[in-house]
Amino acid sequence: MAAAHVVFGSGPLGLAVVRALQARGEAVRQVTRGGVAPEVWSGVEVVAADLRSPAAVRDVTVGARVVYQCAQPAYHRWVVEFPPLLESILTGLRGSGARLVLGDNLYAYGDHQGRLLTEQTPPVAAGGKGRTRAALATRALAAHAAGDLEVCIGRGSDFFGPFVRDSLVGERVFEPILKGGRADILGNPDLPHSYTYIDDFGAALVTLGAAPEAAGEVFHVPCPPPLTPRQFCEQIAACAGGSVRLRPLRPTLLRLLGLFVTPLRELRELQYSFEQPYLVDSSKFTAAFGRSATPLGEAIARTTAWYQRRLAETTG
Repeated sequence: MAAAHVVFGSGPLGLAVVRALQARGEAVRQVTRGGVAPEVWSGVEVVAADLRSPAAVRDVTVGARVVYQCAQPAYHRWVVEFPPLLESILTGLRGSGARLVLGDNLYAYGDHQGRLLTEQTPPVAAGGKGRTRAALATRALAAHAAGDLEVCIGRGSDFFGPFVRDSLVGERVFEPILKGGRADILGNPDLPHSYTYIDDFGAALVTLGAAPEAAGEVFHVPCPPPLTPRQFCEQIAACAGGSVRLRPLRPTLLRLLGLFVTPLRELRELQYSFEQPYLVDSSKFTAAFGRSATPLGEAIARTTAWYQRRLAETTG
């Protein structure tokens, strides 16, 4: 049976989109490589498909009104694998009548020396991942302009929340604090930084999927007021009744650790975003749709509770 909403991917953002659609009572199909997802809801159909095949994309989206692209290759394979993945999705959806909502990040903007990031900020990324993200957005919007399909893009900052593990504010921050250890913080821990709560991100993409005026547009999803990484970690500790110890990964230490730890080596491209203020303007979304971010304290508390449950399950 056809589903009105099809979600590509079962990572944190894909799961957040499914949660938002479930809250609206929508029929949802979630597409993953193996046909399984880490969280399963009643009424959500989970199917297997290789999205690198346009034919497979067409098969799993028959009758869909909105398709949410939240699938991605392994982090270190973005430059090689992301462009053909998007091309397959665009080809498979061409002429289908479905709207494509892309979940995106802010890498394309690159280093803007601490200036406020808006949707009009020019993409000047120097690193491979940032250039790749810029190229993906350009290609998707070109498909929209050509009339191949409707496209809109929602961009979030460094995100946190349930099921978010590999983020810069994921398990290397939450789990050490809850265990009484040291949290790894990229860069200077005392500069303001904008964060995105994953459930705000998912809900925003669903809003974009339903709004006629979003077609062909880029929106920053709602972000709460910025705070420093140290303050962010202090709020986690306050929720858990503990204290904060940080290990700032400044450039020299990050280069050294990157020789031995591949995920840390991959982060060097983003060092600039934590060595100066990193401020995101999401007022365009709020003005258009009247939705603002979940208060940061509430979002951190929900995320801390999720990590506490996860740790109890894995250690109990």
